[in-house]
Amino acid sequence: MINELAQNFGYHPYMIKRYLQFLGENNTKKLLEANEKPLNPSIRVNTLKISVARLKERLESKDFKLRSIEQVPYGFEVIESKLNLGSTHEYLQGYYYLQNIASMFPALILDPKPGDLVIDMCAAPGSKSTHLAQIMEDEGTLILIEKNRNRIPSLELNLRRMGISNSLILNLDAVKLQQLGIKADKVLLDAPCTGEGLIREDPSRKKSKSMKDINKMASIQKRLLNAGLKTLNPGGKLLYSTCSIAPEENEFVINEVLQNLSNYSINKIGNQYGTNGLTKVFGHSLRSDIKFSQRLYPHLHNTIGFYLCLIKKDH
Repeated sequence: MINELAQNFGYHPYMIKRYLQFLGENNTKKLLEANEKPLNPSIRVNTLKISVARLKERLESKDFKLRSIEQVPYGFEVIESKLNLGSTHEYLQGYYYLQNIASMFPALILDPKPGDLVIDMCAAPGSKSTHLAQIMEDEGTLILIEKNRNRIPSLELNLRRMGISNSLILNLDAVKLQQLGIKADKVLLDAPCTGEGLIREDPSRKKSKSMKDINKMASIQKRLLNAGLKTLNPGGKLLYSTCSIAPEENEFVINEVLQNLSNYSINKIGNQYGTNGLTKVFGHSLRSDIKFSQRLYPHLHNTIGFYLCLIKKDH
């Protein structure tokens, strides 16, 4: 069956084998089928510049068909548009950001307050950074860290377009975060990953990564998570997310890092965005509070594949 499914849907057999192990046959087939269906684009209204009602009115007058996103009060799925979403007057004015629905959840869950000091550890091109600033009402301090210098211009452009002034960009490897000597109230770590959850948007990912890539990314993710957690103030929170459904890049990373740190706990996420995190997978038993993390699947939640985990520094 593994080779048959791999051939029919065009995947590396090792991916199918793993899906069958943690999803079962029925859900694996549904996942593979869902990954064949492209997603509708979605937008996040920039409430720093325009009200939700006003933008909706403006876009509908241009024959856009919009559907509200249940969990995001200022988000819309674009059912139909006659214009390119990245070149409308409203887009160029910074009234909305083109953003995948799943990618709107991390900032919402982290819920930074206007006076907080917040760090985004892997910031470019800025979808989640600009969302954090929006929730903070462009107040407080938002430190945006980006390791790759070539990605910083796109981040700067998006901050300018969205009218954000509470942020400071640092060209730094976030693994070295502690060297800055700052303590944060909230940290967002949207970790670099294999992008195994992005197949609906990029079918080439069915074959572009190997187990070696997954293990390499997991090693980077652990170092980043460790650095982020050690930067938190007592009572502070870190939101870890990836656009991968690989347990090795998600639950295994959380489990291993928290094994060596005693004063952190995994918080239950207020809304149910996805299904519970895996606590038994590939023959391993993981810490029980990992069930409070959440996984999003294309076939269950009509999104990309995604993972979310909220961790609190207890004292």
